[in-house]
Amino acid sequence: MPAGSNAKRERQYEHIKDSAEDRGASSKRAKEIAARTVNKNRAQAGESKTASKSSTKDMSPQKRGGQRSGTNRPKGLTKEQLYNEAKKKNIKGRSAMTKKELANALGR
Repeated sequence: MPAGSNAKRERQYEHIKDSAEDRGASSKRAKEIAARTVNKNRAQAGESKTASKSSTKDMSPQKRGGQRSGTNRPKGLTKEQLYNEAKKKNIKGRSAMTKKELANALGR
């Protein structure tokens, strides 16, 4: 958990980390995602001593969701994330599905 944390930010960090792991991210990547998200939220709330302009002026990580900014790739969840979600929901034929087919099967 990032330095200077409080109980709310601790809970937020754990929730984000667990959610990332549930979506198929490695433990290391899940911790990184959670730390970056919490740090950005702290910066936007004025709880950090230093913050970059992009942290304070950009939209919140929760609002941005699965979008991948700064790329020309399609936005949203990756095929791997969709596959892991389909696996949890026990959707038949998921291994042969394309990203678009997985998204449709999940109702996205």
